[in-house]
Amino acid sequence: MAYYPKNIEEKWQKKWDESQLFKTGTDKSKKKYYALDMFPYPSAAGLHIGHPLGYVATDIVSRYYRMNNYNVLHPMGWDAFGLPAEQHAIETGEHPAKVTYRCIENYKRQLSSLGFSFDWDREIHTCDSKYYKWTQWIFSKLYEKGLAYQAEVYVNWCPALKTVLANEEIVNGKSERGNHDVFRVPMKQWMLKITDYAEKLLDDLDTLDWPESTKEIQRNWIGKSEGVLLKFKIENLAEENIEVFTTRPDTIFGSTFLVLSPEHPLLKKIVQPEEFKSVENYREISSRKTDMDRTQLNKEKTGVFTGGYAINPISNEKIPIWIADYVLINYGAGAIMAVPAHDERDHEFAIKYGLEIQPVVQLEKENSEEFHDYKNAAMTSNGICINSEFLNGLKTATAIETISKYMEDNGIGKKTKSYKLRDWVFSRQRYWGEPIPVLKDSQGNIVRLLKEGELPLTLPEVVSYEPTGDGKSPLSAITNWVQRKNEKGELEFVETDTMPGSAGSSWYFIRYVDPWNNHALADYEEQKYWLPVDLYVGGQEHAVGHLMYARFWTKVLHDVGACPVKEPFQKLVHQGLLCRNGSKMSKSKGNGINPDEIVSQYGADSLRVYLMFMGPLTQTKEWEDNNLSGVHRFLSRIERHFLTDSGESLLDTSEPTLPNLKILHKTIKKVTEDIQNLSFNTAISQMMIFLNTVSENNCRSEKILAPFLKLLSPFAPHLSEELWEKCIVHNSHEQFVSNANWPTYSMEYVVDNEVVIGVQVNGKHRGEILIPRDADEKLAVEESNKVTSIVAAKEGKVVVKTIYVKGRILNFVVQ
Repeated sequence: MAYYPKNIEEKWQKKWDESQLFKTGTDKSKKKYYALDMFPYPSAAGLHIGHPLGYVATDIVSRYYRMNNYNVLHPMGWDAFGLPAEQHAIETGEHPAKVTYRCIENYKRQLSSLGFSFDWDREIHTCDSKYYKWTQWIFSKLYEKGLAYQAEVYVNWCPALKTVLANEEIVNGKSERGNHDVFRVPMKQWMLKITDYAEKLLDDLDTLDWPESTKEIQRNWIGKSEGVLLKFKIENLAEENIEVFTTRPDTIFGSTFLVLSPEHPLLKKIVQPEEFKSVENYREISSRKTDMDRTQLNKEKTGVFTGGYAINPISNEKIPIWIADYVLINYGAGAIMAVPAHDERDHEFAIKYGLEIQPVVQLEKENSEEFHDYKNAAMTSNGICINSEFLNGLKTATAIETISKYMEDNGIGKKTKSYKLRDWVFSRQRYWGEPIPVLKDSQGNIVRLLKEGELPLTLPEVVSYEPTGDGKSPLSAITNWVQRKNEKGELEFVETDTMPGSAGSSWYFIRYVDPWNNHALADYEEQKYWLPVDLYVGGQEHAVGHLMYARFWTKVLHDVGACPVKEPFQKLVHQGLLCRNGSKMSKSKGNGINPDEIVSQYGADSLRVYLMFMGPLTQTKEWEDNNLSGVHRFLSRIERHFLTDSGESLLDTSEPTLPNLKILHKTIKKVTEDIQNLSFNTAISQMMIFLNTVSENNCRSEKILAPFLKLLSPFAPHLSEELWEKCIVHNSHEQFVSNANWPTYSMEYVVDNEVVIGVQVNGKHRGEILIPRDADEKLAVEESNKVTSIVAAKEGKVVVKTIYVKGRILNFVVQ
């Protein structure tokens, strides 16, 4: 009988749906398992082959725990607000919701065709007003805690798209969508004060079972530093000071110039008339660069002299003030005290522009005056201060403590902590996003937030989705929506900026727990049972975006009493990239694959098993059509082992033999452990070994093959169900293999009673013997005398010593 997946896959998908087989359990006396995928943004392009890679993994785990009598929560939903849908609306006039839901329908069809055991009753859409009512409610809590505010900040402005873009929406200084120029410009924005949670975000990383590389990315992004915030006076500008944060106040005597960010707010007062044009030109060029472009270490350093001077607060020397784009306005205070003798970046800048270089630290046992020796001196705790007046001769640690106290005592500086982490820019000048539930007066001052009973604040119908181009959302043109009268008859104005797409994705994992609750974002007791997520699978590219934001919102919700946990995802796994012809799969490269094509030709089970068999889940893998065909043949062999050509069962009720019991129990143990460890490729390899063994033994015993189908079912659920129905179910109370009890193994059959050991003569391998695991030396020697190659190696010689390590090796020393 040929293996035709289409004959069975739609059949079983329909039966699963009709029986609600994967509906989340409600018996709280059971253990729980919450398996979650980073939900997709549904685009018109449809599902690509990279999505199922992670989804198959969580589905295998979900099916495994379900069969182990756990309550399993395995949901799916849609990250449904986004710029592509809005751009489509601008270009075609079609409402973003229509194209979004059309894309969702296609995605859901594709996911269903792969046999995923999602509980579709818990499906959510972030663009559904029933959902974003609670996103707005969370915003109100952020505002009440002082964590949401408005400020003029530098943002990524795209004139062509007429909107602000997030860093992740920019590639090589251009918009990811449309490849348009992007500029850094100041604009009034809603901000979320994630920096207030920097310490908690940093500390709690140690409690998480996450890849260490991802935790390190977050640590570096948070970028905690301890140091001193200094004040530099400005020549001829007595009322202003330039604030500078430094972790090395002991190098203050070596600070020979200041470098400000091109966006520094004091520039207009500092720049001298003769330098104004060059400064403005430089600022314009810098505005075209992203922060990442500006801070590349190997980038040639550029800058412009402002014509102004600052006063070194310790040496009282006058030092020049420059601007350079390697200094960012959103880090520290947007200014650095350059110490070119001990910082490679500052040194490169000083050499290029002929600025003074003054060494102030040297290695304890070094007198060389070469730059690199002094640089190394500043990078070690064994440095000694030189050219630093009252610090001379002090070691680094003592010097830092001494100068920090001096600065605080004299009002020059203050010990503080600094973080690279910046507050989250939280507003967009777009239509397609969650409206911000804020009312303002005619001057733009905040009057109040909408109350819970007034939510959701829903999006109105609009004539045009085109942004205004002056930094305002299309919503600003909808007068009858923007303006409303309060109880006193006074006009109030609705905030017209909308939230970014990352708002809805920052808490969706909580909503899945209780998705239809009209009175809270989710029932607290339900959250206590289900949270945190036990396994979260998604790409590492979200390490400092979504993953950081979700952790922040969870902590805030915990602090306001709305969520029982401080961390959302206990275990995180990043699936590896899929490559084809040596490069990452992508539509732009023409090497992408539509999963519909694979399902049509080979079936969903073949795709599922192949994606897991390619290699370790977390590693980059190369797609090979021939290997996919091999997996298809493996499943075909399984079918042929169970069924005749006419589809009748080949299984019998015979008692299993010892060899078949051994391979079964070894396979149960291996597959069980491999699923728990997410080592799916080796689990599949073991199942292939099992099939080879029982085929060689011509084993058709139901007592051997029924447990095997249970092991196979999380990987190839459709074929497993079909074989279960035709060969097993008449003898079983379990109608579906998908909810049968997971098989257990006995160590009696897992541990081999016999072992193969190597035999050496004078340390050289001469053969092998099969003996009982606990055989004594006498029996081992007797068995070795039956092996021709070993006997030949000893022939004509005298055995002077016999070395035997039970179960491992036998060595004859001969002369």
